Amino acid sequence: MVTINQDIINDLIQRIRNLYLADHIPWVVGYSGGKDSTATLQLVWQALQGLQGDDRQHKPVHVISTDTLVESPVVANWVNRSLEKISIAACKSQIPIQAHRLTPKVNDTYWVNLIGRGYPAPRHQFRWCTVRLKITPSNDFIKNVVASNGEAIVVLGTRKAESAARATTMKYYEQKRIREWLSPNGSLSNSYVFSPIEDWSNDDVWFYLMQTPNPWGHSNKELLNLYQGASADGECPLVLDTSTPSCGNSRFGCWVCTMVDEDKSMQAMILNDESKTWMMPLLELRNEIGNLDDRDRRDFRRFNGRIMMFKERTVHGPYKKEWREYWLRRLLEAEKTINEIAPPEYAGMRLITDEELREIRRIWLFDKHEFDDVLPAMVESIRGETFKYKEDFFGSIFGPMEWEILQEICGNDPIYLELQSSLLDTEQHAVAFALRRGILDELEALIRRCYYHNEEDAIEFSNQLSERKRNLEKGLKERLLEGVEN
Repeated sequence: MVTINQDIINDLIQRIRNLYLADHIPWVVGYSGGKDSTATLQLVWQALQGLQGDDRQHKPVHVISTDTLVESPVVANWVNRSLEKISIAACKSQIPIQAHRLTPKVNDTYWVNLIGRGYPAPRHQFRWCTVRLKITPSNDFIKNVVASNGEAIVVLGTRKAESAARATTMKYYEQKRIREWLSPNGSLSNSYVFSPIEDWSNDDVWFYLMQTPNPWGHSNKELLNLYQGASADGECPLVLDTSTPSCGNSRFGCWVCTMVDEDKSMQAMILNDESKTWMMPLLELRNEIGNLDDRDRRDFRRFNGRIMMFKERTVHGPYKKEWREYWLRRLLEAEKTINEIAPPEYAGMRLITDEELREIRRIWLFDKHEFDDVLPAMVESIRGETFKYKEDFFGSIFGPMEWEILQEICGNDPIYLELQSSLLDTEQHAVAFALRRGILDELEALIRRCYYHNEEDAIEFSNQLSERKRNLEKGLKERLLEGVEN
């Protein structure tokens, strides 16, 4: 049953208006393009539109939307078009709303970490993506607002009806409110949270959106169709931020998300709309990456080269070289296929940016000492164009020819090849240094990393250390008992 009516909406708009005029603390509105954030921004927009003269320009309102660069293309396109319309409409209406599309730093993006560093696909035990892709960009923006103005008010579309956990958290901070409607931000100091629709239900949100035209010209009916198209039953919500719970086992957000067993929302979109079958290569790649039974794809050593044991098995670390290269090839091939079959509005779409490719190349060459430098040729052969950063130099005098010679010398021993290439590359980088302080420690660390011949050797060594530790502890305990008896 719908619980709100126009009188309640008008009262809420007046409350927003009063809060806006109460101080000069700038507002930051979180906008994901979903129904809750759309309803929240519409209410703020209506509140400002009802003000006159200087009151309307009382203080800035920043609208921030975080693009993880791996959002569903349909959603990313929807949000980007919306942000453009927001900027145009706000300027035309002389409303102090500024739209900002935020992205993670190139060093933090999904592909730089998965393909570049070799981070295994995110899982519940190692969820490395959320903070880097979503939280850090928005928090950095808010911190900058606070640094410039002393404080910030963050306006969010969070609702207690989303989940029991969300309701509990909101009620907790509600008790700590410093002013009416303003709760302290649990993660950022000198910022406060205002949740205009905190007591609304799903039906309330849709009632408002269907009854109120979108003030910046984006169609709310199309938004409803987007929701319905993303679910087999037409009722599952569009989830675009980590603070909003998913509906059942489906999720609508990052197309590479491996935090669920299946991406039911993308499957539903493809099944419900023939015009979206072009996304099939994305779904296939996501499912391949999402196979978390991936021990054979990953190094038996951790990132620091150490061995971690759990229940007499090694806990595997980053993806091996061949798999990092495989994921890049698959990604570029999927990108090529999509550009051949997708509708015109998605023409020229990049699944990975040139800046990300540059950083991946730097990591492979400089950090991992893989001077065979396969990335430029792979990009050019699949995209059919010159790699933008091909002429960048990362300090190695070695190249594919030297790698091939070294590979032949080392035979079919990947760890021996890794050791020799790392030692050679590290030493030649250090030649140009006037001070070679720390070079011996760095070389020693590389030797320690390649200490084991293979995984079986590492397990045997780990078991020997464990046995030695047990014997030492047993001997110490016996000596302590002998001392007590004497």
